Amino acid sequence: MSSHPAPLPESDSDETDLLDLLQTVAENIRLLVLLPLGVGLVALAISFIITPTFTGTTVFLPPQQQQSNASALLQSLGALGGVASATAGLKDPNAQYVTFLKSRHIQDRLIERFKLKERYDVELQFDARKELAGNTKVTSGKDGLLTLTADDTDPVFAAQLANAYVEELSKLMELLALTEAQQRRAFFESKLQITKDKLTKAEIELSASGVNSSAIKSNPQAAVETVARLQAEIAGQEIKLASMRNYLAETAPALKQALAELSAQRLELSKLEKSNGNPSTTDNEYITRFREFKYQETLLEIFAKQYELAKVDESREGAAIQVVDVALAPEKKSKPRKGIIAVVTTLATGTLLLLFVFMRVRYRKAVSDPKAADKIFAIKQALRRTK
Repeated sequence: MSSHPAPLPESDSDETDLLDLLQTVAENIRLLVLLPLGVGLVALAISFIITPTFTGTTVFLPPQQQQSNASALLQSLGALGGVASATAGLKDPNAQYVTFLKSRHIQDRLIERFKLKERYDVELQFDARKELAGNTKVTSGKDGLLTLTADDTDPVFAAQLANAYVEELSKLMELLALTEAQQRRAFFESKLQITKDKLTKAEIELSASGVNSSAIKSNPQAAVETVARLQAEIAGQEIKLASMRNYLAETAPALKQALAELSAQRLELSKLEKSNGNPSTTDNEYITRFREFKYQETLLEIFAKQYELAKVDESREGAAIQVVDVALAPEKKSKPRKGIIAVVTTLATGTLLLLFVFMRVRYRKAVSDPKAADKIFAIKQALRRTK
């Protein structure tokens, strides 16, 4: 009859492993407690030597876009109705303003303004930008507000740097058309100036040709005005199509509809021109100049109306940055946090030391086992051969 001892139940084996762990901790309790506490006290002492850092904080509201009050009129114009939708487009304005604040343009302006190369003791512009980016942080809240923080060893300078970011952002925005109304205003402003010049030229040429009664008879003024207005609408439709192609595929229904409208307008213009007959060379010269004059006059009317509406919308949007909280010199330092440093250092040291103790115990047990000892010896030999 076999006399082999019965294996321990699984619960007893688990209990034995737990007791072994507790025994290891108890045997090294002084090391596991005193050494982490000592390291934590050293870290606490070092934190008193570190130069304190202060954080300046400013909170501001970037320009907010509103629903344009020109939408209805733009739709009624048809030919120019797509211009606003093509030029609009800030889906997430706050994300763009965060990018602007981190841009190289603003960083370089601040580096030059505050002589940050000397302050950060660097020679390259790249290093100054890197240091500046590390000392600043921009966050966008769900309430639409942006919070900018700037760190420095000088509390007054930290507040000045945070406020300077907002000032430089305002200057940058003056150079850019960001909102839908700003883009429309810039677009129609350029078109308005070009059309004014062309209208002046057409008016001078028409006056030089003189009023010809036979020309009026062969092509009445009403018919000429109709043709000129239709030509202006065709030009507007072509501008709309050029804008739509920037954000729509050729198969898009809206683009196909716009192409169909343009074809219909061109067909109607062709019919009007044929119905007016073939006047004499002199009459034709006068009619051509009169058409050009009415064409430019119509475009000027359209662009002027849209330009004024865009200016009104731009004023409603509030393009200026609204500062909610101006950065003030902080009264308390933000770094280093001495208590957190001491606690984290103590816990980290304790954890690493506990792992070391367990690994040491496992190593000693492995050395006492002949099979494990042979494996350890083979590992050592292999490591020596690699040297």
